[in-house]
Amino acid sequence: MTNLSALAVGILNEPDAACKARLSHEAADLWRSANGDLPIGETLPPDRPARPERPKLLPPAEMPRRRGQSDEARATLLHAVQHIELNAIDLAWDIVARFPHENLPRAFYDDWVRVGNEEARHFELLAERVRDLGFAYGDFPAHDGLWEAAMTTRDDLGARLAVVPMVLEARGLDVTPAMITRFAKIGDEKSAAILNIILTDEIGHVAIGSRWFHYFCEKRGLDPETSWRDLVQKNFKGLLKPPFNDDARSVAGLPEKYYRPLVAPPPQKQTKNRKF
Repeated sequence: MTNLSALAVGILNEPDAACKARLSHEAADLWRSANGDLPIGETLPPDRPARPERPKLLPPAEMPRRRGQSDEARATLLHAVQHIELNAIDLAWDIVARFPHENLPRAFYDDWVRVGNEEARHFELLAERVRDLGFAYGDFPAHDGLWEAAMTTRDDLGARLAVVPMVLEARGLDVTPAMITRFAKIGDEKSAAILNIILTDEIGHVAIGSRWFHYFCEKRGLDPETSWRDLVQKNFKGLLKPPFNDDARSVAGLPEKYYRPLVAPPPQKQTKNRKF
């Protein structure tokens, strides 16, 4: 009989993006239908998930700007989100398999299996829309920043929860509303509707991260607010950048008092030297 960790590692080791999404659905269905009879197990996940040969991965600073209203411009922006969702599939299944020594309750696995299943759905919705626009996953470059965070936090469950759902996924709550508005303004209601689905689900994902981070802190007698900031400063490069979707973050269990002290200061305007 298989176990949940083995299913998770099978998904991580699948290089084909569409198959990775399909396997996510199958694993989630099996987990739900087992009604508690499927063991968690212990199967060591890879340091890096298998990925297709494309897209070409670039440093974030070298990513091309996504502007304009053409089919290609819209597909480029949606492709960037699609790549994030592929990373999110792997991140969800990685947390399922990586921390068996923590003796976590089955509810933890219920939550992250749900996340992996929903991220796979997001990937598929975006793949269909990108195809509608005449393109496919891999046609545009992407960056690898999300998995760098996974590598940094691979030995620390608290750090993983603090950084991945509560910083990186929370950033999606900040930027997605503007993308929805952008697509709606140019009459692309299909793309806007998909991003609305993603935004709603991602609030739930950040909430799951927050809930289990607080569980982690309670089990260790740690102050969650202080611990969160310490872990973010240790494991996340740079400061947090506004603007923030404070309302969505609050609904997700991430109050302003946590992240405001880590906000990057606004850039100072340079003044030209004046001759008197």
